[in-house]
Amino acid sequence: MLAASLKPAPSLAAFFPSARRSPGASVSFPFPARLNQRPLLFAAATAESTGAPASQGDSSAGAAHPIDEARLAQFAADWEAARADKEQGKILTLPVLKSNTGGVIVKYNSLQGFVPNPLLSPAHCCKDPKRPIQDVTKDLVGTSISVKVSEVNEEERKLVFSEKDASWSTYSSQIKIGDIYDGIVSSVFHYGAFVHLRFPDGLYHLTGLVHISEVSWDLVQDVQDFLNEGDAVKVIVINIDMDKSRIALSIRQLEEDPLLETLDKVIPLEADQSPDRIMSPSEVELLPGLDGICNELLQEDGITDVQFGRQALEKRVVSQDLELWLSNVPAKDNKFTLLARAGRQVQEVYLTTSLDQEGIKKAVQRVLGRVP
Repeated sequence: MLAASLKPAPSLAAFFPSARRSPGASVSFPFPARLNQRPLLFAAATAESTGAPASQGDSSAGAAHPIDEARLAQFAADWEAARADKEQGKILTLPVLKSNTGGVIVKYNSLQGFVPNPLLSPAHCCKDPKRPIQDVTKDLVGTSISVKVSEVNEEERKLVFSEKDASWSTYSSQIKIGDIYDGIVSSVFHYGAFVHLRFPDGLYHLTGLVHISEVSWDLVQDVQDFLNEGDAVKVIVINIDMDKSRIALSIRQLEEDPLLETLDKVIPLEADQSPDRIMSPSEVELLPGLDGICNELLQEDGITDVQFGRQALEKRVVSQDLELWLSNVPAKDNKFTLLARAGRQVQEVYLTTSLDQEGIKKAVQRVLGRVP
Protein backbone atom coordinates (compact mmCIF):
# COMPACT_ATOMS: atom_id res chain seq x y z
CA MET A 1 0.00 0.00 0.00
CA LEU A 2 1.29 3.48 -0.82
CA ALA A 3 1.75 5.32 2.43
CA ALA A 4 3.93 7.80 4.25
CA SER A 5 6.29 6.33 6.80
CA LEU A 6 8.82 7.53 9.34
CA LYS A 7 12.27 6.05 8.86
CA PRO A 8 13.97 4.49 11.90
CA ALA A 9 16.83 6.63 13.12
CA PRO A 10 20.48 5.78 13.56
CA SER A 11 21.68 4.60 16.95
CA LEU A 12 22.05 7.12 19.76
CA ALA A 13 25.68 6.09 19.95
CA ALA A 14 26.26 7.89 16.67
CA PHE A 15 25.60 11.18 18.45
CA PHE A 16 26.49 10.40 22.06
CA PRO A 17 29.97 8.78 22.19
CA SER A 18 29.51 8.22 25.88
CA ALA A 19 26.75 5.76 25.01
CA ARG A 20 29.33 3.23 23.83
CA ARG A 21 29.66 1.32 27.07
CA SER A 22 30.61 -2.14 27.99
CA PRO A 23 27.79 -4.70 28.06
CA GLY A 24 27.49 -4.43 31.77
CA ALA A 25 27.27 -0.65 31.87
CA SER A 26 23.92 1.12 31.96
CA VAL A 27 23.10 4.34 30.18
CA SER A 28 20.16 6.61 30.91
CA PHE A 29 18.91 9.72 29.16
CA PRO A 30 16.74 12.47 30.60
CA PHE A 31 13.73 11.63 28.32
CA PRO A 32 10.30 11.11 29.85
CA ALA A 33 9.53 7.41 30.25
CA ARG A 34 6.88 7.33 27.46
CA LEU A 35 9.03 9.11 24.93
CA ASN A 36 12.16 7.19 25.90
CA GLN A 37 10.37 4.02 24.79
CA ARG A 38 9.63 5.35 21.33
CA PRO A 39 11.89 4.01 18.56
CA LEU A 40 11.66 7.24 16.57
CA LEU A 41 14.69 9.51 16.98
CA PHE A 42 14.56 11.16 13.58
CA ALA A 43 11.63 11.93 11.35
CA ALA A 44 11.71 11.22 7.65
CA ALA A 45 8.66 10.52 5.48
CA THR A 46 8.94 7.97 2.71
CA ALA A 47 6.48 6.98 0.01
CA GLU A 48 6.64 3.22 0.41
CA SER A 49 7.20 1.14 -2.70
CA THR A 50 8.19 4.21 -4.71
CA GLY A 51 11.81 4.51 -3.70
CA ALA A 52 11.46 8.26 -3.27
CA PRO A 53 12.22 9.37 0.30
CA ALA A 54 11.12 12.69 1.66
CA SER A 55 12.69 14.13 4.79
CA GLN A 56 10.48 15.13 7.67
CA GLY A 57 10.85 18.07 9.95
CA ASP A 58 13.81 19.40 7.98
CA SER A 59 13.13 19.29 4.25
CA SER A 60 16.81 19.44 3.27
CA ALA A 61 17.87 16.10 1.77
CA GLY A 62 20.16 14.05 3.91
CA ALA A 63 19.90 16.36 6.92
CA ALA A 64 20.17 14.52 10.21
CA HIS A 65 19.71 16.15 13.58
CA PRO A 66 19.53 14.59 17.01
CA ILE A 67 15.94 14.69 18.20
CA ASP A 68 15.53 16.15 21.64
CA GLU A 69 12.68 15.76 24.03
CA ALA A 70 10.80 18.74 22.60
CA ARG A 71 10.85 17.37 19.06
CA LEU A 72 9.74 13.92 20.19
CA ALA A 73 6.89 15.53 22.07
CA GLN A 74 5.93 17.47 18.92
CA PHE A 75 5.87 14.29 16.84
CA ALA A 76 3.71 12.55 19.42
CA ALA A 77 1.32 15.51 19.53
CA ASP A 78 1.04 15.58 15.74
CA TRP A 79 0.22 11.86 15.54
CA GLU A 80 -2.53 12.49 18.09
CA ALA A 81 -3.74 15.45 16.05
CA ALA A 82 -3.84 13.32 12.89
CA ARG A 83 -5.96 10.71 14.63
CA ALA A 84 -8.33 13.41 15.89
CA ASP A 85 -8.61 14.97 12.41
CA LYS A 86 -9.46 11.57 10.96
CA GLU A 87 -12.18 10.90 13.54
CA GLN A 88 -13.69 14.35 13.00
CA GLY A 89 -13.50 14.08 9.18
CA LYS A 90 -11.78 17.45 9.06
CA ILE A 91 -10.84 18.93 5.69
CA LEU A 92 -7.24 20.14 5.74
CA THR A 93 -5.34 22.36 3.32
CA LEU A 94 -1.78 21.05 3.09
CA PRO A 95 1.22 22.12 0.99
CA VAL A 96 2.61 19.66 -1.55
CA LEU A 97 6.36 19.20 -0.97
CA LYS A 98 7.25 16.79 -3.76
CA SER A 99 5.90 14.13 -6.09
CA ASN A 100 6.98 10.69 -7.20
CA THR A 101 5.65 7.91 -9.39
CA GLY A 102 3.09 6.87 -6.77
CA GLY A 103 1.62 10.19 -5.67
CA VAL A 104 2.51 13.36 -3.78
CA ILE A 105 4.01 14.06 -0.36
CA VAL A 106 2.35 16.73 1.77
CA LYS A 107 3.41 18.46 4.97
CA TYR A 108 1.32 17.95 8.08
CA ASN A 109 2.76 19.99 10.97
CA SER A 110 6.06 18.28 11.87
CA LEU A 111 5.10 15.14 9.93
CA GLN A 112 4.83 14.37 6.25
CA GLY A 113 2.07 12.30 4.68
CA PHE A 114 1.35 10.68 1.37
CA VAL A 115 -1.51 11.11 -1.11
CA PRO A 116 -1.51 8.15 -3.55
CA ASN A 117 -2.42 8.91 -7.14
CA PRO A 118 -5.77 7.04 -6.91
CA LEU A 119 -6.78 9.29 -3.99
CA LEU A 120 -6.12 12.55 -5.82
CA SER A 121 -9.10 14.52 -7.13
CA PRO A 122 -9.98 13.93 -10.80
CA ALA A 123 -9.89 17.72 -11.20
CA HIS A 124 -6.15 17.46 -11.91
CA CYS A 125 -5.93 14.69 -14.49
CA CYS A 126 -9.09 15.72 -16.37
CA LYS A 127 -7.54 19.01 -17.43
CA ASP A 128 -5.62 16.95 -19.98
CA PRO A 129 -6.74 13.29 -19.84
CA LYS A 130 -3.91 12.14 -22.14
CA ARG A 131 -1.18 13.63 -19.97
CA PRO A 132 0.77 11.12 -17.78
CA ILE A 133 -0.21 11.29 -14.10
CA GLN A 134 3.46 11.75 -13.12
CA ASP A 135 3.57 15.02 -15.09
CA VAL A 136 0.30 16.11 -13.52
CA THR A 137 1.56 15.56 -9.97
CA LYS A 138 4.80 17.45 -10.68
CA ASP A 139 2.68 20.55 -11.30
CA LEU A 140 1.15 20.19 -7.83
CA VAL A 141 4.51 20.71 -6.08
CA GLY A 142 4.51 24.10 -4.42
CA THR A 143 0.71 24.33 -4.33
CA SER A 144 -1.74 23.37 -1.59
CA ILE A 145 -4.52 20.80 -1.85
CA SER A 146 -7.57 20.04 0.29
CA VAL A 147 -7.47 16.56 1.85
CA LYS A 148 -8.88 14.40 4.61
CA VAL A 149 -6.92 11.96 6.74
CA SER A 150 -7.41 8.46 5.34
CA GLU A 151 -5.08 6.31 7.46
CA VAL A 152 -3.09 6.91 10.64
CA ASN A 153 -0.81 4.13 11.85
CA GLU A 154 1.90 5.43 14.12
CA GLU A 155 3.35 1.99 14.80
CA GLU A 156 3.86 1.32 11.08
CA ARG A 157 4.63 5.02 10.48
CA LYS A 158 1.87 5.44 7.90
CA LEU A 159 0.09 8.71 7.37
CA VAL A 160 -2.16 8.69 4.29
CA PHE A 161 -4.40 11.49 3.01
CA SER A 162 -7.21 11.51 0.43
CA GLU A 163 -8.12 14.45 -1.76
CA LYS A 164 -11.08 12.47 -3.16
CA ASP A 165 -12.64 12.21 0.31
CA ALA A 166 -12.36 15.97 0.74
CA SER A 167 -13.98 16.53 -2.68
CA TRP A 168 -16.85 14.21 -1.73
CA SER A 169 -17.51 16.19 1.46
CA THR A 170 -17.50 19.44 -0.50
CA TYR A 171 -19.40 18.54 -3.67
CA SER A 172 -21.67 15.55 -2.94
CA SER A 173 -24.37 17.87 -1.57
CA GLN A 174 -24.58 19.52 -5.00
CA ILE A 175 -25.75 16.42 -6.86
CA LYS A 176 -29.16 14.77 -6.92
CA ILE A 177 -30.88 11.91 -8.68
CA GLY A 178 -31.88 12.93 -12.20
CA ASP A 179 -28.97 15.35 -12.71
CA ILE A 180 -27.27 15.07 -16.09
CA TYR A 181 -23.51 15.56 -16.41
CA ASP A 182 -20.85 15.59 -19.06
CA GLY A 183 -18.20 13.10 -18.07
CA ILE A 184 -14.90 11.46 -18.97
CA VAL A 185 -14.42 7.70 -18.68
CA SER A 186 -11.56 7.14 -16.24
CA SER A 187 -11.38 3.33 -16.19
CA VAL A 188 -13.24 0.34 -17.61
CA PHE A 189 -13.84 -3.01 -15.91
CA HIS A 190 -15.92 -6.10 -16.67
CA TYR A 191 -18.66 -4.86 -14.35
CA GLY A 192 -18.87 -1.28 -15.62
CA ALA A 193 -17.01 1.98 -16.15
CA PHE A 194 -16.04 4.79 -13.80
CA VAL A 195 -16.82 8.29 -15.06
CA HIS A 196 -15.51 11.63 -13.76
CA LEU A 197 -18.30 14.24 -13.54
CA ARG A 198 -17.86 17.79 -14.84
CA PHE A 199 -19.31 20.44 -12.52
CA PRO A 200 -20.53 23.94 -13.45
CA ASP A 201 -17.10 25.39 -12.56
CA GLY A 202 -15.64 23.36 -15.42
CA LEU A 203 -13.73 20.97 -13.15
CA TYR A 204 -14.25 17.26 -12.54
CA HIS A 205 -14.73 16.81 -8.80
CA LEU A 206 -16.54 13.48 -8.32
CA THR A 207 -16.55 10.02 -9.90
CA GLY A 208 -19.47 7.64 -10.41
CA LEU A 209 -20.01 4.13 -11.77
CA VAL A 210 -21.94 3.19 -14.89
CA HIS A 211 -22.84 -0.44 -14.21
CA ILE A 212 -22.71 -2.81 -17.18
CA SER A 213 -26.53 -2.95 -17.14
CA GLU A 214 -26.72 0.84 -17.62
CA VAL A 215 -24.23 1.17 -20.48
CA SER A 216 -26.59 0.51 -23.41
CA TRP A 217 -30.00 -0.84 -24.36
CA ASP A 218 -28.11 -3.43 -26.38
CA LEU A 219 -26.95 -6.63 -24.75
CA VAL A 220 -23.55 -5.74 -23.26
CA GLN A 221 -21.21 -8.66 -22.71
CA ASP A 222 -17.98 -6.66 -22.65
CA VAL A 223 -18.03 -3.03 -21.51
CA GLN A 224 -14.91 -2.32 -23.58
CA ASP A 225 -16.96 -2.94 -26.71
CA PHE A 226 -18.83 0.26 -25.86
CA LEU A 227 -16.54 2.43 -23.71
CA ASN A 228 -12.83 3.22 -23.49
CA GLU A 229 -10.71 5.28 -21.12
CA GLY A 230 -10.82 8.96 -22.07
CA ASP A 231 -14.18 8.78 -23.84
CA ALA A 232 -16.43 11.79 -23.41
CA VAL A 233 -19.91 10.68 -22.35
CA LYS A 234 -23.16 12.13 -21.04
CA VAL A 235 -24.61 10.44 -17.96
CA ILE A 236 -27.57 10.75 -15.62
CA VAL A 237 -27.43 10.19 -11.86
CA ILE A 238 -29.73 7.29 -10.90
CA ASN A 239 -28.67 6.65 -7.29
CA ILE A 240 -26.55 8.24 -4.54
CA ASP A 241 -25.24 6.36 -1.50
CA MET A 242 -24.05 9.04 0.90
CA ASP A 243 -22.88 6.52 3.50
CA LYS A 244 -20.60 4.69 1.06
CA SER A 245 -19.71 7.78 -1.02
CA ARG A 246 -20.98 6.15 -4.22
CA ILE A 247 -22.77 7.54 -7.25
CA ALA A 248 -24.62 5.28 -9.71
CA LEU A 249 -24.83 6.59 -13.26
CA SER A 250 -26.58 5.58 -16.47
CA ILE A 251 -25.86 6.21 -20.11
CA ARG A 252 -28.71 4.22 -21.63
CA GLN A 253 -31.42 6.06 -19.68
CA LEU A 254 -30.60 9.19 -21.64
CA GLU A 255 -31.48 7.33 -24.83
CA GLU A 256 -34.89 6.25 -26.04
CA ASP A 257 -35.66 2.62 -25.29
CA PRO A 258 -35.39 0.87 -28.68
CA LEU A 259 -38.22 -1.40 -27.57
CA LEU A 260 -40.71 1.47 -27.68
CA GLU A 261 -39.34 2.52 -31.04
CA THR A 262 -39.82 -0.98 -32.38
CA LEU A 263 -43.45 -1.23 -31.27
CA ASP A 264 -44.68 2.27 -31.93
CA LYS A 265 -42.64 3.51 -34.90
CA VAL A 266 -41.09 0.70 -36.88
CA ILE A 267 -44.01 -1.72 -37.05
CA PRO A 268 -46.99 -0.16 -38.91
CA LEU A 269 -50.41 -1.18 -37.65
CA GLU A 270 -52.74 -2.98 -40.03
CA ALA A 271 -56.17 -1.56 -40.64
CA ASP A 272 -57.76 -4.03 -38.25
CA GLN A 273 -55.03 -3.63 -35.67
CA SER A 274 -55.77 -0.78 -33.40
CA PRO A 275 -53.94 -0.42 -30.10
CA ASP A 276 -57.20 -1.44 -28.43
CA ARG A 277 -57.42 -4.81 -30.21
CA ILE A 278 -57.09 -7.59 -27.65
CA MET A 279 -55.61 -10.98 -28.49
CA SER A 280 -56.49 -14.07 -26.52
CA PRO A 281 -53.76 -16.43 -25.26
CA SER A 282 -54.75 -18.88 -28.01
CA GLU A 283 -53.89 -16.31 -30.69
CA VAL A 284 -50.34 -15.63 -29.58
CA GLU A 285 -47.27 -17.72 -28.92
CA LEU A 286 -46.21 -16.44 -25.54
CA LEU A 287 -42.61 -15.96 -24.53
CA PRO A 288 -41.36 -18.85 -22.38
CA GLY A 289 -42.32 -18.22 -18.76
CA LEU A 290 -44.67 -15.31 -19.50
CA ASP A 291 -47.86 -17.30 -18.85
CA GLY A 292 -46.66 -18.18 -15.35
CA ILE A 293 -45.85 -14.56 -14.63
CA CYS A 294 -49.29 -13.44 -15.82
CA ASN A 295 -51.01 -16.01 -13.61
CA GLU A 296 -49.04 -14.72 -10.65
CA LEU A 297 -49.94 -11.13 -11.51
CA LEU A 298 -53.63 -12.06 -11.25
CA GLN A 299 -52.99 -13.11 -7.64
CA GLU A 300 -51.85 -9.59 -6.73
CA ASP A 301 -54.33 -7.30 -5.00
CA GLY A 302 -55.61 -4.60 -7.35
CA ILE A 303 -54.96 -6.50 -10.62
CA THR A 304 -58.20 -7.81 -12.10
CA ASP A 305 -57.30 -8.85 -15.66
CA VAL A 306 -54.30 -9.71 -17.84
CA GLN A 307 -54.56 -9.72 -21.65
CA PHE A 308 -52.14 -9.73 -24.58
CA GLY A 309 -51.54 -7.22 -27.37
CA ARG A 310 -49.07 -6.85 -30.22
CA GLN A 311 -45.96 -8.89 -30.84
CA ALA A 312 -42.78 -7.77 -32.56
CA LEU A 313 -39.17 -8.65 -33.20
CA GLU A 314 -36.32 -6.41 -32.03
CA LYS A 315 -33.61 -5.30 -34.41
CA ARG A 316 -31.07 -6.23 -31.74
CA VAL A 317 -30.84 -8.75 -28.94
CA VAL A 318 -31.52 -6.73 -25.81
CA SER A 319 -31.66 -9.52 -23.24
CA GLN A 320 -31.36 -13.28 -23.31
CA ASP A 321 -33.59 -13.62 -20.24
CA LEU A 322 -37.26 -12.75 -19.97
CA GLU A 323 -37.66 -9.14 -18.85
CA LEU A 324 -40.83 -7.24 -17.96
CA TRP A 325 -41.09 -3.46 -18.30
CA LEU A 326 -43.78 -0.91 -17.53
CA SER A 327 -44.35 1.03 -20.74
CA ASN A 328 -44.62 4.80 -20.74
CA VAL A 329 -47.77 4.50 -22.86
CA PRO A 330 -50.47 6.50 -21.00
CA ALA A 331 -52.97 4.40 -19.08
CA LYS A 332 -56.55 4.27 -20.36
CA ASP A 333 -59.56 3.07 -18.36
CA ASN A 334 -57.33 1.66 -15.62
CA LYS A 335 -55.44 -0.33 -18.24
CA PHE A 336 -51.63 -0.22 -18.19
CA THR A 337 -49.22 -1.67 -20.74
CA LEU A 338 -46.33 -3.94 -19.81
CA LEU A 339 -43.62 -4.90 -22.27
CA ALA A 340 -42.21 -8.42 -22.05
CA ARG A 341 -39.14 -9.33 -24.06
CA ALA A 342 -36.55 -12.07 -24.40
CA GLY A 343 -33.89 -12.27 -27.07
CA ARG A 344 -35.43 -10.34 -29.98
CA GLN A 345 -39.08 -11.18 -29.18
CA VAL A 346 -41.36 -8.50 -27.77
CA GLN A 347 -44.87 -8.88 -26.36
CA GLU A 348 -47.34 -6.31 -25.07
CA VAL A 349 -49.25 -7.27 -21.93
CA TYR A 350 -52.28 -5.27 -20.80
CA LEU A 351 -53.09 -5.03 -17.11
CA THR A 352 -56.47 -3.92 -15.85
CA THR A 353 -55.81 -2.63 -12.36
CA SER A 354 -56.71 -0.07 -9.74
CA LEU A 355 -53.02 0.36 -8.86
CA ASP A 356 -50.97 3.36 -9.86
CA GLN A 357 -47.64 3.08 -11.69
CA GLU A 358 -45.64 2.73 -8.50
CA GLY A 359 -48.01 0.05 -7.22
CA ILE A 360 -47.68 -1.88 -10.47
CA LYS A 361 -43.89 -1.73 -10.31
CA LYS A 362 -43.93 -3.19 -6.81
CA ALA A 363 -46.40 -5.89 -7.82
CA VAL A 364 -44.23 -6.90 -10.77
CA GLN A 365 -41.14 -6.97 -8.57
CA ARG A 366 -42.90 -9.26 -6.11
CA VAL A 367 -44.02 -11.57 -8.88
CA LEU A 368 -40.58 -11.74 -10.49
CA GLY A 369 -39.15 -12.54 -7.08
CA ARG A 370 -41.51 -15.52 -6.73
CA VAL A 371 -41.29 -16.94 -10.23
CA PRO A 372 -38.12 -18.95 -10.90
